[in-house]
Amino acid sequence: MKISLNWLKQYIEFDHKPEDLGNILTMTGLEVEGIEEHVSIPGGLQGLVAGKVLTCEQHPNADRLKITTVDIGGNENPQIVCGAPNVAAGQTVVVAPVGTTIYPTSGDPFVIKKAKIRGEVSEGMICAEDEIGLGDDHDGIVQLSDDILAGTEAAPLFEVEHDHIIEIGLTPNRGDGASHIGAARDLRAVFNRDITWPDISNFAVDNTDNTIPVIVENNEGCPRYSAVTISGITVRSSPNWLQNRLRSIGLAPINNVVDITNFVLHETGQPLHAFDADQITGGEVLVKTLPEGSKFTTLDEVERSLKATDLMICNSEGGMCIAGVFGGTKSGITENTKNVFLESAYFSPDYTRRSSQIHGLKTDAAFRFERGTDPNMTVFALKRAAMLIKEIAGGEISSDIIDEYPNPIENKKITVKYSHISRLIGQEIEKTEIHRILNCLDIATDDQAEEGFTAVVPPYRSDVTREADVIEEILRIYGFNNIDLPESVSASSLANFPALDKDEHQNRVAYLLSARGFNEIWTNSLTKPANASLLSSINPAENVVMLNALSEDLAVLRQSLLFSGLETVAHNINRQQTNLKLFEFGKRYKTVGDGFEENSRLAIFLTGKTMQENWREEVRGAEYHDLALTTEVVIASLIKGSISRETFSDDEFVYGTILTLDNKELGRLGLVNPSLTEKFDVNQELFYCDLNWDLLLQKTNPNIVFEEVSKFPAVKRDLSLVIDSHISFEEIRNLAAKQGASLLKELRVFDVYEGESIGEGKKAYAVSFFLQDEHKTLTDKIIDKVMNKMITTFENELGATIRI
Repeated sequence: MKISLNWLKQYIEFDHKPEDLGNILTMTGLEVEGIEEHVSIPGGLQGLVAGKVLTCEQHPNADRLKITTVDIGGNENPQIVCGAPNVAAGQTVVVAPVGTTIYPTSGDPFVIKKAKIRGEVSEGMICAEDEIGLGDDHDGIVQLSDDILAGTEAAPLFEVEHDHIIEIGLTPNRGDGASHIGAARDLRAVFNRDITWPDISNFAVDNTDNTIPVIVENNEGCPRYSAVTISGITVRSSPNWLQNRLRSIGLAPINNVVDITNFVLHETGQPLHAFDADQITGGEVLVKTLPEGSKFTTLDEVERSLKATDLMICNSEGGMCIAGVFGGTKSGITENTKNVFLESAYFSPDYTRRSSQIHGLKTDAAFRFERGTDPNMTVFALKRAAMLIKEIAGGEISSDIIDEYPNPIENKKITVKYSHISRLIGQEIEKTEIHRILNCLDIATDDQAEEGFTAVVPPYRSDVTREADVIEEILRIYGFNNIDLPESVSASSLANFPALDKDEHQNRVAYLLSARGFNEIWTNSLTKPANASLLSSINPAENVVMLNALSEDLAVLRQSLLFSGLETVAHNINRQQTNLKLFEFGKRYKTVGDGFEENSRLAIFLTGKTMQENWREEVRGAEYHDLALTTEVVIASLIKGSISRETFSDDEFVYGTILTLDNKELGRLGLVNPSLTEKFDVNQELFYCDLNWDLLLQKTNPNIVFEEVSKFPAVKRDLSLVIDSHISFEEIRNLAAKQGASLLKELRVFDVYEGESIGEGKKAYAVSFFLQDEHKTLTDKIIDKVMNKMITTFENELGATIRI
C-alpha cells in the first residue's frame, strides 16, 4: 500500500523528514518497505524554459521542417529546427535548451544536444506534450500565454508537485491502516495532534427524483448497504489535482467519477462502487447470491461461472457486480453516463475473501474488505464522494441517503487491568498516557477504576479482541524503544558474514569452468627470454630477469600466460590429446622503473573438437563463439555491469574482442595467430582468452543479489540487416543498446548469410530483439517506437538495409 506524504498532510500536521516518518510508522506497526521521491510530471520539467519564437522560416532541405530563432532569456536566441506543423513566429513555447534532460511520455529520458538536422544547426527543442511528459498529444507544440516572459522556468507554470511516497507492507491484521486517514490515526496517537477530517457538513439532498430502492436479501454477506444517486453529471477527465493524487500512489486516472471513488477509497479506506443508474433495469438494486453456475462477465471482459456463495449486486435481470470484488461490463461508468448510483457498503470479509480467491480477482476493494472495513464509515464516505462528484462532474444529489443496516455491529468491550499492562510490557506507564494513547486510537476507556478500566473497541479494529491486544496497542504507540531492559536480560549480537576472499572467488570460477569440461593447469612462471620478442605488445626490456637462472629456458618471468599455455597445448597434442579445454590462474610480471609489477590473470584455452566423437550427433570443431560464451559465463558469475566490446586484430590474434569495464581493459579473447602457434608446434586452431583477474575481483560484489522475475511478458521482434561485410555484430549490439535503453533485454543472431543475392561485400544478419518493461506490459505503440528508433539508427550509422 502506498501513502503520499503531501496527501497525508491534508489530515495531520507534521514536518518530519520522510525517512524519520517512515521509522515512526514502522514502530507503530505499519511497516515501511520503501520510500521514493515522486514528481507529478516525470523529471519535474527541470531545465525547461518559456521561449518566444522570434522568426520561423522554411527549412531549405526539408519540406516538413522549420528553422526558428527563439528568445529564451538572458540574451540567448538559439536557432532551433522544429518539425511541428503549428510552430509560428510570435508564439510563446516550451523550450528544452542544449544540456536539458527531457522525459517523454513513452520511452526513456534523453539529453538535448547541439545537432545538425538536414544540414542546419539546431540548439535545443521546441516541445510537444508527449515529449516532456505532459500528455500523449504529438500533433503540435505546447503554446503558452503570451504574457509569460522568455526564460521563465516551466515547472511553476505547470504546477509541478514534488512528493515522497511511502510503501507500507500492510499485515493482514491491520486493515484499519489501509488508507491515508488510517495512517493519520496512528500518527495522531504518536504526535498527540488532531486529525483534520474532510468536511461533509454541507452535504444536502437536492431532490428525490431518482430514488432507487435497495433490497438486501443476504444480511450475513452484507450487514450494511448505503447508497445515493447523483443525476445530470458529465463524465470527463479529472482535474489535475485529482489525477496527481492518484498517479502519486500508482493509480492511472480513468474519468472523474471513477477517480473520485478511488480517491475516497485511499483517503478513508472505504471502498465505493459507481453504477450507471440508467442501466439498473427494474428500478431497484438487490443484494443476494445467484444460482450455482450463473454466468457473469466482469469488467475485464471474462465470462465467469458463479458459485452459490458469491454475493452479487443485481438488478431485475441479473448480476451487475461481484460484491466487494469486481464490477461488470454492463453497469459501469462510461462517457455517456448521466446518472450515477453510488454504493458504499460493508461486506463480510469471509464472503469477499472466498469470491476473490475463487475467481482470482485481487482488487483494492477486495484487499480492504477481506481485512475488515469500518461499518460506521459507509455513510461518511458516501457523502464525501457525492459532494466531490457534484463539485467536479456537476449534477444534483437526487435521493436521500439509503442506509440498510438492520443489525448494527456493536463495539467490543474488553476489561483491562493496569497490573496486566505493567506485567506484559515490563514497566509501568502513567495511567493518563495509557488513556491518551487508546483514546487517540478511537478506543474509549470506560468504567475507570483503581485496578483497571473497560476498553470500548470500534468494529473497524477487527484485530483487537482480547486484553493482550489492547495492551499491544498501548505498547506500539508508546514505543518498544522506550521500554527499559532490566539488567537480568542479555542478548548476543549477530556477526556479519565475512567478505569472500580471493581464494573462494577463484575456487568458484574453477568449479564453474570444470563443470563446463575444462581442466585446470599450473605452469611455470619462468620462461624463455626470446618469447618476449614474439609479440609487439610485449617489451623485452621489461622482462624480469632471474639473477641465478637454472637455464636459458627459465631465465625470465613471463609477461604473458599465452607462452606457457602454448607449451602445455603442444605437449598434449604430441601425445594424441588434440581436443583441449584448459584454464589457468597465474601471474604475469614486468619491470616498471626501478621496481616490479605483477598482475593476476585468468587464461582460458580452447582447441580441437568441442566433444568426443559419438554416434548421436555430428562433432564440430571449436569456434570463437564457444570461447566467448564461456568467458561471458565467467564474468557474469562475478560481476553485474555493462561490458563494452570492441573487435580488433594484431600479431597475437587473427581476430578477437577487447573487453572493457568502467573504461579499463578487462581482457582479450580470439583466435591466436597461426604464425605464433606454429612456433610452438601447434598446427591447429587455438582460441585464447586472457582476463585481468585483479580487475574482476576488484569489481566483484560479494553479496548475492536477488531480483524479482518480471511478471510482465517480454516481446520478440525480428529484423534482417543487410550491411557491409566489415561491420561486426558488436557494432549492431552497441547501437541497439543505446536506442533500446532499459527496454532492450537481449539480442540474438539466428542467421548469417553471405551470397550473390545481396551483393558483393555484403552480409545479412537475422537478429531477434527481446524487449521487456519491468513495471508494465509493453504496448504496440511503445514497441514500434523503440524498433523504429533502432531501425533509423542502423540505416544512418551503418548504412543498413532493413528487411522485416
